[in-house]
Amino acid sequence: MPDGYDVLLRDGGIAHVRPLLPTDRQALHRLVDRSSERSAYLRFFTGGRNTAHSYMDRITAEKYGGHALVATMRGRLVAVAEYIPTRDGSADLAILLDDAVHGHGLGTLLLEHVALEAGGHGVRELVADVLAENRPMINVLRDLGLDMTRHCDGGTLHLSIASRPTARLAAGVEARDHEAERASLTRVLEPRSVAVIGAGRDPSGVGHRVLRNLIDGGFSGPLFPVNPNAAVVAGLTCHARVPDDVDLAVVAVPARHVLEVARDCAEAGVAGLVVLTSGFAESGQGDVEADLLKICRTAGMRLVGPNCLGIVNTAVRLNASFLPRSPAAGRVALMSQSGAVGAALLERLEVSSFVSVGNKADVSGNDLLEYWEDDEHTDVIALYLESFGNPRKFARIARRVAAKKPILLVKSGRSGAGDRAVRSHTAAAATPDVAVDALARACGVIRLDSVRDLIDTARLLACQPLPKGRRVAIVGNSGGPEAMAADACEGHGLVVPELPSGLLAARTAAALGNPVDLTADATADEIGGAVKALVEASDVDVVLIIYTPPFGSGLEETRQAIAAATKDAATTVLACVVGHDGLINGRVPTYAFPEQAVEALAHVVRYAECRARPAVPAAEPPSADTAAARQIVHAELALAPDGRWLSPTAALRLLACYGLSLVESADVSGPDDAAEAAVRLGLPAVLKAAGPVHKSDVGGVRLNLRTAEEVRQAYHEMSSRIGSDMTGAVLQPMLPGGVEIIIGGVNYPAFGPLAMVGMGGVTAELLADRAFRVPPVTDAAEMIEELRCSPLLHGYRGSPLVRVDALADQLVRVSKLLEDLPEVAELDLNPVIVTADGATTVDVRIRIAPCAPPQSPLLRRLR
Repeated sequence: MPDGYDVLLRDGGIAHVRPLLPTDRQALHRLVDRSSERSAYLRFFTGGRNTAHSYMDRITAEKYGGHALVATMRGRLVAVAEYIPTRDGSADLAILLDDAVHGHGLGTLLLEHVALEAGGHGVRELVADVLAENRPMINVLRDLGLDMTRHCDGGTLHLSIASRPTARLAAGVEARDHEAERASLTRVLEPRSVAVIGAGRDPSGVGHRVLRNLIDGGFSGPLFPVNPNAAVVAGLTCHARVPDDVDLAVVAVPARHVLEVARDCAEAGVAGLVVLTSGFAESGQGDVEADLLKICRTAGMRLVGPNCLGIVNTAVRLNASFLPRSPAAGRVALMSQSGAVGAALLERLEVSSFVSVGNKADVSGNDLLEYWEDDEHTDVIALYLESFGNPRKFARIARRVAAKKPILLVKSGRSGAGDRAVRSHTAAAATPDVAVDALARACGVIRLDSVRDLIDTARLLACQPLPKGRRVAIVGNSGGPEAMAADACEGHGLVVPELPSGLLAARTAAALGNPVDLTADATADEIGGAVKALVEASDVDVVLIIYTPPFGSGLEETRQAIAAATKDAATTVLACVVGHDGLINGRVPTYAFPEQAVEALAHVVRYAECRARPAVPAAEPPSADTAAARQIVHAELALAPDGRWLSPTAALRLLACYGLSLVESADVSGPDDAAEAAVRLGLPAVLKAAGPVHKSDVGGVRLNLRTAEEVRQAYHEMSSRIGSDMTGAVLQPMLPGGVEIIIGGVNYPAFGPLAMVGMGGVTAELLADRAFRVPPVTDAAEMIEELRCSPLLHGYRGSPLVRVDALADQLVRVSKLLEDLPEVAELDLNPVIVTADGATTVDVRIRIAPCAPPQSPLLRRLR
């Protein structure tokens, strides 16, 4: 981290953390000069500042043997934390903070980071001597969440802190990060005052429309139009520059002036910037956007945009956008990376807040999830994304938030990204879009295909309780749409059970099964009565009402009857009013078509089941020699810095580190060599070309070779056909038949690893029968059962039962390998032959590639 990184503090402020440089000497002396004598005494155990100044000279000298991090705020160095390794695997720990930043959480953050860095460099224990009277520092070290022992020697406490991360540290980091994120966005989304920079007199101008929306929306705080060329705009006095200490500044000036405006806002102490202006990274001006972000981060300002519509918070009557209409207040929080999509959604959804993130230079979905998690006005979170900035962090945050509030995600770009020239079956299947699906599943996020699906599902979640189960009662006045609804329920795995006799009373012509067809003549009272009986029935989890207007009593009277019947219902209720989308009495969502209603319901039922499912304690990971595995990978990359496919021998050695084995094999380099190996390993035999990835496609596999001469001849023919790309061959004994399965994995630099299981052999890609998970895989058996081919593993049509448990064990071990070794870019075990005796891998392909080490989830930092 030569340039360092930005971090959020407890109060929402921003600091920059980087390694100490020799050129920091004068800044460190100034830090000492600003420190009180009390602070200097508590840190250096002596009065005065001479010792402190001498120490700053030592740690910036060439022979300094420690590791130090410094933090700056608004360009001023305000903290230094260090550890100095000793020979016994421990290190001395120390920290000094500017008095002005005490209580902001900076000390805790720096100590977290120093401990993590020290542990990464082999330090097992950090040792700190702290005066017993220095209770604040003792409490900070105690509350880090690391294991600590102490003993007292007079007035000094000797603290020994284990650097190994703990569950308490992880929980503390998560809680502190959440507190800081929420604090940083509170002054942006709940501002006490707003400045609109670029508000002109022209009513069609963007700045004027933002100001008008703020006024018309009833924002109660001070509003400051900023325009040096106007005296009054929209009845408010204009300012030539942004006033001091404004919480939120909305910027609507030409792109060439934005950096200057940002500097003015920084000088004035603005807390957050919403830049509506376009002409940045989306137009090839990424460097200018980076400069804008640097200005904001240095000043401690959060940045929304640039190139966005603005922000809305209906709870505080804030409409800091140039939307043509004021959004309706509701319980859905909405983030959109596309302004056009966001505007379309706001036409159909009632929202608690809306953030158009535009280019997402700073504030992203991850930040907003942290804010909305505790927002009392938000029940449902909806995200439209075009890209992920930090998908691993998204997964960590979303998993926690989705346990409390549903998160809906529409991610554009489902079509595959560019293919690689040669790649494994797994990599061909595990497209980035598949990675998004697996990520969403892993953290309980509801991924949707379209904006329409998002609207439909959000309305149901925002207005109705979660279903208690899958049992759906369908009632209405039109048999055709009801039958369509029942078919859709079955297609989505919902249950349309027979209803108890006597539950409903209706006219003779009515069909009282399920669906309940009250006939087209049914009055509003009859429909209302049936609905009321069903919502009170213990055998029903969901009531789906189907009404085709204008039959019976007509649309309005029927709507009123439904509202009356469901006003106190604890059961989930939704309706298909054919041809009409909307809400009945603000509570019952209505859909124009039966399939539309059922699809929204299916998403909600699956979410409810996921949320109700008890947390499964993490299983003990399988044993593995990770150190040996890393040595193998590093040695291979030393030979091929750009990465390569591992040789069969190297692949086998790597698998062995994780308790994975291959059928007995021999590497052979010629016909005679192959014939000798066949005699040694046993006949019949299998011969496979070593070089090609997809061997069968090029004639690189010969099965059931019964004699040594057949093996010799097969090698000759294969070599003639494939040529130099054959690069030798592998010979194995022919195994008895079984179920052929593929286990694989792929590592994406951004998303991380993805594990796969599916139908294997030469049909792996043709049948596309596979399931994916984000490691660690904790539900291997369930993952296998998702496959359409899974009946083959359980005695389908009299076939023998096979060892599914052995297959699941291999899947878990591959999952751990992928998690431990990000350099493993692609991996295929194909096929794994599953029999009554176990699961045997007969072919393996592993590609390694250089990659940056993944960022520790415990290292709090802004992206």
